[in-house]
Amino acid sequence: MNFDPNSSFLYLVAVAVILFILAQSLFFLIRAYKRGKEIGMDVKKLRKTITSSAIFTVAPAVSILLGVLTLSKFLGLPLPWIRLSVIGAITYELPAATSTASALGVSISETITSPTVYSAIVWVMTLGILPSTILVPVLLKRIQGGLISIKSKDSKWGDLLISAMFMGMISAFMGMVFSNIRKGLPGWIPIFVMLFSAVLMAVCGLLINVFKIKWLKDYALPICMIGAMIFAIIITPAIS
Repeated sequence: MNFDPNSSFLYLVAVAVILFILAQSLFFLIRAYKRGKEIGMDVKKLRKTITSSAIFTVAPAVSILLGVLTLSKFLGLPLPWIRLSVIGAITYELPAATSTASALGVSISETITSPTVYSAIVWVMTLGILPSTILVPVLLKRIQGGLISIKSKDSKWGDLLISAMFMGMISAFMGMVFSNIRKGLPGWIPIFVMLFSAVLMAVCGLLINVFKIKWLKDYALPICMIGAMIFAIIITPAIS
């Protein structure tokens, strides 16, 4: 039995979810605007805040769009659209999907047409993200308190702890890449792409800190992602 991940039903589900999220956002925007006027906030400042916030969401939206396009290659468009528009992030969704497909012996180079594989990927992505929605409200206050306490004693240790957590996450992703190399799969391409992306980010950091191009701070991530994708398109035929 073949399954179409781009079926009309899934598109209807995706549109319903997105419309709900937009309605929710609009509801709280109107409530916040009215409340601001009630407590005497300047209307011009309120409108300026809304406008500037809308503008600065463009950069993260580009990163999300790239993630949707990446996942849509084998999962279709509706599911990545729902996931990345609500709760997911490409740093989680892609490893979860690819790990599940690999465990089931399915290639992610083609669109998935097996309902069993598709449902398994959806379950893994959903169940894997649920702890964060539960643990964050319970533990976030304690974690923030601990970080503030560390930074108040020595800011260097606080920054070092955050950097160590980030490097731990990156190391987990790199483990997947090197395991593919050990299996004889073409795993060197992601490493070259990662190094190229790191160089791009270093250039962006130089432009921001040395040449004071502050607006680039919000667009450095999508620029690096797009640049890395273009580099991957160029380098893949040369290595494969």
